[in-house]
Parts: sequence; C-alpha cells; structure tokens
Amino acid sequence: MGKGEGAVNEGLYDVAIIGAGPAGLAAGIYCARKMLKTVVVSRDVGGQAAWSWKVENYLGYQLISGAELVNRFYEHIRSFPVELREGEEVVALETASGGGKGPFEVVSGKGRCAARAVIVASGKVPRMLGIPGEREFRGRGVVYCATCDAPLFSGKDVMVVGTGNAGLDAALQLSRIARQVYLVDTAAECTGDEVSRQGVREAANVEVMLRTALREIRGERFVGSVLLEDLESGEARELEVSGVFIEIGSEPSTSFLGGRLQLNDLGEIVIDSNNRTSLPGVFAAGDVTDVAEKQIIIAAGEGAKAALSAYDWLQGRS
Repeated sequence: MGKGEGAVNEGLYDVAIIGAGPAGLAAGIYCARKMLKTVVVSRDVGGQAAWSWKVENYLGYQLISGAELVNRFYEHIRSFPVELREGEEVVALETASGGGKGPFEVVSGKGRCAARAVIVASGKVPRMLGIPGEREFRGRGVVYCATCDAPLFSGKDVMVVGTGNAGLDAALQLSRIARQVYLVDTAAECTGDEVSRQGVREAANVEVMLRTALREIRGERFVGSVLLEDLESGEARELEVSGVFIEIGSEPSTSFLGGRLQLNDLGEIVIDSNNRTSLPGVFAAGDVTDVAEKQIIIAAGEGAKAALSAYDWLQGRS
C-alpha cells in the first residue's frame, strides 16, 4: 500500500487535479500515462492561457492564439482516460480523516470527490479595483478578459484600466474593434514592453490617460459612463463609455484552501523543487505557486513535474 493510500473503493481517485489550465492539463496527461485514476476539476478549461490574444513563445509554434493553443491541450487530454469535470468551481479542499492527512476531498459547488493525492493548479484570478459599480456591472460592461469579450464592443467607446503588458495588449486588441479606446492608469508612464507601447502610440483611436484614477463605474442596466479623477489637478470628470476592461494583474486562486497550505507574502503556494507543498500528498503547479516566472510553457512543465512527484509519493518513493 503506497503512501497516502486509505481504504480503496471505486469512488476513490489516485489523483485529483484542481484547475484545467496548462499546468492542470499537463499534470492530467502525465498522471494518465502513469496509469493513475485521475480526475480534473475546474470551472473552465484553459485558464489564463485562453485569454491570450497571441502566443509567440510556446515551443513548436511561432504564433498561435491562446484559444487555439488551449484547444490543442484539450484535444490532447481527451485522448487519455482522464475524467474532466468542467464547470465546477472548487470551494474547499478537505482531508477525509480530519487530521491533516489523506485521503483528500475536493469540494465543488456540484459535489465532491475523494483522492489519495491532490495537485493544485488553480492558477490566478483577475485582481479587482474595488470601486463603486465594479461588482454591480460585472458581466454587463465590466470585463476582465479582452480576448474573451472584445468583439461585443464593436464600434463602441471603451476604457482599459492598466498600462502593463495586459492593459496594452487589451488596448491593441480593442483598437481594431472599438471606435475609441481610453487607456487609463494612475502611474506616470506605461510599464509594459516597448513593442506594445509602440503599438499603442501608433494606434490612432487609443488615448492614453496617465496619472488618472477610475473612481466609479456608472450606468443603469449596463455600463454607461465612468467617473475619473486627474491626480495632478484633483479635477473629476465623467466620461461616457460602454465597456470597462480591467487589466491590473491577477492574484493566486487559493481561497478554497482554508489555510491548509503554506503561502508566501504574495499569497502563492510555497513548493519545493519537486512541487511538494507543506501538506504531504498535496502538490502544486503553475501560476498559483511561488515559481519565479509565470509563462504557459513553464506552467505546463511544472504540471508534468507535479504529476511525476505525485506518482512517486503514491508509490512510497518520496
């Protein structure tokens, strides 16, 4: 009986993977190759990779959209005997024994599943501004994924908040669709890559508004305008827009862990070189961890590593 193995029954998986981005899907494929009974539980498939407008640094593809790359991942994992539970938001990770050891239970809004080992690959979620109107108009003009929703704003005036790479990328996408794009940031200068900054400078319908804060999102059923503050003069003004794209970064998706795993100051799961967390039998991979770089190709590799580490643990070799 391997480490972490409890009473074996038909409902017990060898590995439960939380998240179906590049890390989670790669982990699923590697678990299946090791003949582990595996389930992947996730709200959606693709994670942040699906939001990427274009990917130019994934090995084997000179240029591919994030959506297309995710479709390739999806087709790949479907060729393996992995149970994929889409549309299930994980709300808790519990230990069946209640004493901090496996087997573990992954709880979603639609049920729960038990596993001898768990790989957390839940990625990140968009960071919110926390201003009036943001939650009220989410999905009704307030957007956190330009790649997903930009086509809905064809011919309209929109605002992008944030001038890092994500904000610049969103502004460039929208400049090809929207009538006018306002790019807003409280910073004194854009912080994204020069190639993206150059693209924004050359876009005739993008207006950059630095040292400007978005204070409120207004409307009736849908977004109709925003309240801005000029941080130099203190002057406030209202600007009519139909959409607000919030691109100010993201934060690790760890709220469901309930303090069971060690996190760093950024809220990321602390792992060792073998993707082991502070709780034996629980592994982690991808952007939710403290790995230094957050890239699709790195997340996929980390997912593979986590699966191999979980296999060794289940075999009693680590």
